[in-house]
Amino acid sequence: MNQLTVKDWILIKGRMTPYLFLLPALILLGLTVFWPALQAFYLSFTSYEDLSQPPQWIGFKNFLRLWKDAVFWKTLENTFLYLVAVVPILVIAPLGLAILVNQKLRGINWFRAAYYTPVVISMVVAGIAWKWLYAENGLLNQLLKTIGLFPEGIPWLTTSAKIFGIVPISLASVMAVTIWKGLGYYMVIYLAGLQSIPADVYEAAAIDGSDGISKHWDITIPLMKPYLALVAVISAISATKVFEEVYIMTQGGPLNSSKTIVYYLYEQAFSNLEISYACTIGLVLFLIILALSVLRLVISPPGGDGLV
Repeated sequence: MNQLTVKDWILIKGRMTPYLFLLPALILLGLTVFWPALQAFYLSFTSYEDLSQPPQWIGFKNFLRLWKDAVFWKTLENTFLYLVAVVPILVIAPLGLAILVNQKLRGINWFRAAYYTPVVISMVVAGIAWKWLYAENGLLNQLLKTIGLFPEGIPWLTTSAKIFGIVPISLASVMAVTIWKGLGYYMVIYLAGLQSIPADVYEAAAIDGSDGISKHWDITIPLMKPYLALVAVISAISATKVFEEVYIMTQGGPLNSSKTIVYYLYEQAFSNLEISYACTIGLVLFLIILALSVLRLVISPPGGDGLV
């Protein structure tokens, strides 16, 4: 049996050193993320409504219940509407803002700060402020009454009526807060991409006759595709996990018209104390987010032309 030489020990030590630095973080993640996730996966196949008793294995009964749960499908529909309505706006509008604040103008840093300010505001504070704006006698309704539109006002957060028969007004009102909060964040991502484009590329395009708005179609958008893909997937995952806005402003009402899948999970776990059923909902949510993450890797793989 060959004995390890000093050179072998040095090589092994060099290979193991990075993992020793990672070990504390891995232990912390294991205790706070991976182990609870495995427990939740196990609990989704059990009945654990009585917290004083150990969970009872029931197989796929929770999934069968989920399949027949009309409220779950309603929350899934609302979450899908969130994706369809919010994500395109958060992909396109911040790019326009980034192009706007990327200009070399006097005082442009103040505009950048103004657009980014909603990002640093707590969602609790933002939700309460917007709830006041949406109130029956709030600023928005007062403005509508002043200009003669909707003299009775609009019940922004207290009606299940739908816009064009598709999106409930209460859900659309919550969407507006998500968009308002996210514009500045994604603008900064785009701004980093815009500033990485060499100026001589635009100069060469101008010589070829591509100037003004056309240069953005010819130069900016093609070169910004990795950033567009990144923002699309990040905003989609965030829209799937939306919770704070719903909890603060509507609590899923009225008639479940603004209830999302994460809020339904919270409601089952902490209001109804149906832990196992909440874990089942969480497993479905995990699969949805996993699919979006895989889509991110397919669209813009690490090490390629896209972002890492």
